[in-house]
Amino acid sequence: MIDTKNIGLILEGGGMRGVFTCGVLDYFMDNDIRFPYAIGVSAGACNGLSFMSRQRGRAKFSNIDLLDKYKYIGIRHYIKKRNIMDFDLLFHEFPDNIIPYNYDAYFASPGRFEMVTSNCLTGKAEYFEEKADPKRVIDIVKASSSLPILCPIAYVDDVPMLDGGICDSIPVERSMNQGYGKNIVVLTRNKGYRKESKDIKVPSFIYRKYPAMREALSNRNSLYNAQLDLVDKLEEEGKVFVIRPLKPITVDRIEKDVDKLTALYEEGYECGEQIHHLKVISGI
Repeated sequence: MIDTKNIGLILEGGGMRGVFTCGVLDYFMDNDIRFPYAIGVSAGACNGLSFMSRQRGRAKFSNIDLLDKYKYIGIRHYIKKRNIMDFDLLFHEFPDNIIPYNYDAYFASPGRFEMVTSNCLTGKAEYFEEKADPKRVIDIVKASSSLPILCPIAYVDDVPMLDGGICDSIPVERSMNQGYGKNIVVLTRNKGYRKESKDIKVPSFIYRKYPAMREALSNRNSLYNAQLDLVDKLEEEGKVFVIRPLKPITVDRIEKDVDKLTALYEEGYECGEQIHHLKVISGI
């Protein structure tokens, strides 16, 4: 039996690369592995919700099987609704009708689950928990998943929000501040990956009303690389246990190739078995 009662779980985003996380979490569920606290970003928030409700296979089914059936990613959606993904289908039809989300199980689950968004007004990360109102759950996870430029701005409590990965892609420090000095981190990039180090100046016409968000987007590459450096440091110190793809990822953020996605899911499931080496975390 793996003792995870004092360990936090951190789920990176990455768009469709999140199918790797789907595989990891399905392995955890198959082996009845739970956590007192988890935090998810973007795709990590979506997949984490199915993990918290213990709906094994739900995330894979919606990310792969239903993508193949409904083609919910593509330029036609952007032309029609200024959104590269069909959010009406993903965040309303799926959880309400097509592959119903078990809100009762989620609300009754003892573990805490936070979802990360990026506040357009402040350019800072926001952290939300919701275990009573289904509509607010959807508002939060939709905001956490709203890719900049490719998706419309979303709103949580009437505040404009975008993808949580802009301001806190790998919320290790958040988990530690919540009292979890030991963490399992599920990444969606291989070890050694870094974004281009040069920051990108965002033109003034993009998010013109939200200068703090423009600045956050401009600084995203350096922030993300710094977070990866921190993860590597904590991993060396035995304070985090990292589960990540073993080889460079060929799956794109908005990948539509079902064969590629299935292979990445299967890799995630196999990598989930690494949790049985959890004793390498200092003090566990």
